[in-house]
Amino acid sequence: MEQHRTELSELGEFGLIDHISKGVDLHQSSSLLGIGDDAAMVDPNGQAMVMSTDLLCEGVHFNLMYAPLKHLGYKAIMVNLSDIYAMNATPTQVLVSIAVSNRFSVEAVNELYDGIKTACAKHDVDLVGGDVSSSTSGLTISVTACGLVNETEVVKRSGAQKGDLLIVSGDLGAAYMGLQILEREKEVFQAAPTAQPDLSGFEYLLERQLKPEARRDVIELLAQLEVIPTSMIDISDGLASEALHLSKSSNKSIKIYEEKLPIHPQTKEAADQFNLDVTTPALNGGEEYESLFTVSQGHYDTVKDAPEWTIIGYVGDEEGDNELITKSGQVVPIQAQGWKHI
Repeated sequence: MEQHRTELSELGEFGLIDHISKGVDLHQSSSLLGIGDDAAMVDPNGQAMVMSTDLLCEGVHFNLMYAPLKHLGYKAIMVNLSDIYAMNATPTQVLVSIAVSNRFSVEAVNELYDGIKTACAKHDVDLVGGDVSSSTSGLTISVTACGLVNETEVVKRSGAQKGDLLIVSGDLGAAYMGLQILEREKEVFQAAPTAQPDLSGFEYLLERQLKPEARRDVIELLAQLEVIPTSMIDISDGLASEALHLSKSSNKSIKIYEEKLPIHPQTKEAADQFNLDVTTPALNGGEEYESLFTVSQGHYDTVKDAPEWTIIGYVGDEEGDNELITKSGQVVPIQAQGWKHI
């Protein structure tokens, strides 16, 4: 049975906005006014409000040949919530704008927004507005996220101190290897359209690439342990790149031990298939959306056994170099080789 396709032109801009708005509920007490007026209105309840925005462009940030629209909508939200969590803040509202060409139907937009709404519901975040526009170059998604945090608990990139522990959540390199597998199967499909994709055994890597999770649990556990990091950043462009951001902002050196890098078995297996040293995607893969943060050594006993956290290094002094200590004991400079947007 052929699925019905509703053209965007049947609804028009305002009809599409009304259509998207259906079923959008507000969960935050700070959300005073959502979709439907000239602007949303929030009450920060005397807290500091943090905001972040990201742009996802078809052909640059995603490929719809293997990125389902529902997963893409979910990922677009997670990318932005991750930035809010990286400030030790709780995300509360998002605004989503899309530019879409006429090759997309209303049903396709529904799929995208199903993912957006699912992500918002999972993290108790309110979709309070946005915009829609036509496009001559496929699909573009812009998300702005807002969050709240007590001013005394804001964590920036600039607070790392000499001797601090360097900690990362989750594991590294999986999203990059998931992308390599998808790109490989895309090339096979283009050469032989009847060929079936060989994705078995790498489900974890594919999920890390297509449906990443912002680390809400990290700030929740930090609060439970009564630990405020001295600096924090999310890993969007690769561990090496983000470590250098912390170093530059804090004016301190960063030391990372290769043997401490947390790597999933599927990541190692995929790296072997692609003849890669698994340390390369672990350092430079990006799109992890894990948390990289520093805490005082005085918190070592508190954080050393925290689930899904790994102490991978420490903070050095101002004059030191940013270094990776390899498994063989060699010391090499940390260099950023991750994703460059421009």
